[in-house]
Amino acid sequence: MKRSSLLVLLGSLCAMSALATTYVRVEKDGTKTYSDRPMPGGQPIDLQPAQTYSTPQGGPSVNSNLPREQQLLQQVDDFKYTGCPVTPANDSTFQSPETVTIAVVTTPALRPSDIVTLTLDGQPVGGSNAISYTVSPVYRGTHTVGVTIKDANGQVVCNSSSAFHVMRPGLNSPARR
Repeated sequence: MKRSSLLVLLGSLCAMSALATTYVRVEKDGTKTYSDRPMPGGQPIDLQPAQTYSTPQGGPSVNSNLPREQQLLQQVDDFKYTGCPVTPANDSTFQSPETVTIAVVTTPALRPSDIVTLTLDGQPVGGSNAISYTVSPVYRGTHTVGVTIKDANGQVVCNSSSAFHVMRPGLNSPARR
């Protein structure tokens, strides 16, 4: 019994401290003194609660009052791929390759209605909706590859790019030591 009385007493003390009044006193030089106890010349002040922030819930927002068909259409309109990395990976280096394959893998899987455009050095390659293309011959230097995926309405739903390097040592290159 004593233990439960002690818990009730501690709980009420915590509740009272949460509801405690704050006092302020302004000194002659303009400085302010704050206290949780009454003080000579002090006035009680009303403190506003601290500002809080809650993170928004993830995922697309769908109005639950809409019919099921309209909810599905809204989800389709809000669709984005979580990833569409293009290979070769950025800053890959190839020594005298005969071919280099450019490819893209989407997460989630590519939707049938989406339009894929692969580019090599800014020019489209591989035809319409190609998800891979083999470059041959591969010239020396740095090349950029990219992918842009658009939905049926022409909105970009994913894009990425990378650069790779091709080294072709010549016969006149200095000998390595």
